[in-house]
Amino acid sequence: MKRLLLLGLSTTFIMMGCSDTNDTTDTTDSTDSNTEMNVAEDETVQDEMTEIDEVDEMVEMDHDGELPTDLKKAEDPAFPEGSNAIITAKHMPGMEGAEATIAGAFDTTVYEVSYTPTTGGERVIDHRWVIQEDLAEGTDIAEAGDEVILDVEHIEGMQGATAIVEEAYTGTIYAVDYTSTTDGEKVTDHMWVTEDELEALEE
Repeated sequence: MKRLLLLGLSTTFIMMGCSDTNDTTDTTDSTDSNTEMNVAEDETVQDEMTEIDEVDEMVEMDHDGELPTDLKKAEDPAFPEGSNAIITAKHMPGMEGAEATIAGAFDTTVYEVSYTPTTGGERVIDHRWVIQEDLAEGTDIAEAGDEVILDVEHIEGMQGATAIVEEAYTGTIYAVDYTSTTDGEKVTDHMWVTEDELEALEE
């Protein structure tokens, strides 16, 4: 009887041990799964917030207006004034994919810049584009890494801001007219897009 009792108790303990091990494994797997789901959800939320921030910044931009009169017209642009092209840039909502009419093609030095707005707020990174004529009067042609003073108001707080040149090249820059693909609004003399941000119409 004692042997049978001891055998029964041993069997019970073994079964309880197995049961505990299985429960722990299931809990761990469940925790790992929940952690992965939470990480994925956090990344999705972060991506959505980044897109919202980008849209908010674009909405505040004002790249259209009267073209400067002191710009040198391009002699042989890939997209002549009056021709049409598809915009591939996303400077403004409703811009990408819109059919544009070239309002002007000019030869100058073009800059991508980063700066802190004079009105305060977060630093603007890699703003595209400003041109040589958008810099403070008397500024020499700049190179990547140079510090310049902006003399244009594409975004509130840009005028008079000190900027770092992230990229610079000399070539053709375009002003374009187009109709927004999102709200149908007509945009006139949007400044600026580069040749790489335009595509020829399909024939």
